Amino acid sequence: MSRKILADGVKVREVWAWAMYDFANSAYTTTVVTAIFNAYFVAVVAGGAPWATLAWTTTQALASLGIMLTAASVGAYADRHGAKKKLLAVATAGCVAGTAALFWVGPGDVLLAMTLVVIASFFFGSSENIIAAFLPELAGEEDLGKVSGWGWSWGYLGGMACLGLCLAWIVAAKGRGEEAESFVPAAMLITAAFFAVASAPTFMLLRERVQASPVTEVATEFSALAQRLLLTAREAKRFPDMARFMVCLLFYQSGVFAAIALAAIYAQEAIGFTAEDNIKLFFVVNGTAAVGAFAFGYLQDRLGHVRTIALTLAGWLLMTAVALSSDSREQFWVAANIAGLCLGSSQSASRALVGLFAPRQRRAEFFGLWGLAMKLAAIAGPMTYGMTTWLSGGNHRLALAVTGLYFVAGLFLLIGIDEKRGREAAVTN
Repeated sequence: MSRKILADGVKVREVWAWAMYDFANSAYTTTVVTAIFNAYFVAVVAGGAPWATLAWTTTQALASLGIMLTAASVGAYADRHGAKKKLLAVATAGCVAGTAALFWVGPGDVLLAMTLVVIASFFFGSSENIIAAFLPELAGEEDLGKVSGWGWSWGYLGGMACLGLCLAWIVAAKGRGEEAESFVPAAMLITAAFFAVASAPTFMLLRERVQASPVTEVATEFSALAQRLLLTAREAKRFPDMARFMVCLLFYQSGVFAAIALAAIYAQEAIGFTAEDNIKLFFVVNGTAAVGAFAFGYLQDRLGHVRTIALTLAGWLLMTAVALSSDSREQFWVAANIAGLCLGSSQSASRALVGLFAPRQRRAEFFGLWGLAMKLAAIAGPMTYGMTTWLSGGNHRLALAVTGLYFVAGLFLLIGIDEKRGREAAVTN
């Protein structure tokens, strides 16, 4: 890691501490959203009911709606008060507590499970937006992709580490004759503990560089926040590339979020994977995603963020085609690893591009808008999949085909985004 690619005054250990948050929070998205609890919810908590997949996607949609309604305001508040670290601590505590509480979820506890996942996912998504807003403070403008890639790749390794711990626990529990309603809740405690411990370096070493602006009255504070957000909306024409990218992001991330939230369910319902099969699959996929995020982080600084995103969207379309044609576990493993490679690279590239397009003094606010688009996508993609399975009587292949159209739309909308013009708009406005 070269000091030259970091911003002035930034030390290597601070970037490591920032990346450690990706390492820590990947435990939640890997075990709860992607690999373990989602399949457990459908098969055990909801008893495999016809509405089970829709119930799970609705849960994710509710959390995303909450984030969508608050993301930009939270970002503006963080900018105004220089409070990113404080808000990050609150969001982390909320996600850790919500994840740990899943220990008490068993068969039939559908409402309890949905409530806790909504709470945990809301705080997770909020923390994701806040930690992303530190990126432009740590990396030089020409190296945002590299540093973003370091974080994403390190994050996937964190997901692998937590998943490995959960797998060891589950294998031992199954050896003792325990059932899923016993070992899956315990895995949630492992996940919560992992998140809490692994995120500690972030709070010890990451600096808050934005200074607070003075505010004297609560009424004045909320008025200022509202005016700031309205101003951002009105100024969209001054940031045409950022505005177009937000729409593009909304579409292709809808497909990505459907893949993240429902891959284990698809593997279980359409391919016949067991819980142990899913954990092994996603353990390997996280490694593929780490390689993708790291390698594409360097590629995007050479090739350009827009071109890199276009390349990853082509990969997502290939993944969809392979998964739809899969009639064996081996073929699905191929599709899943293509998804892992594209997942790491597309997430890293999108975060870096927002950092490039965001004005210096409004970074948290713009990353809040990024979070808003991301969470709207997290509603649209999974809900499209869930509604399709419900209306088609459980046809998961049709649901995958429908959500794959989001990648086509994203690739089309990517045309016309000019990186150089977008950066100039950020500097001059």
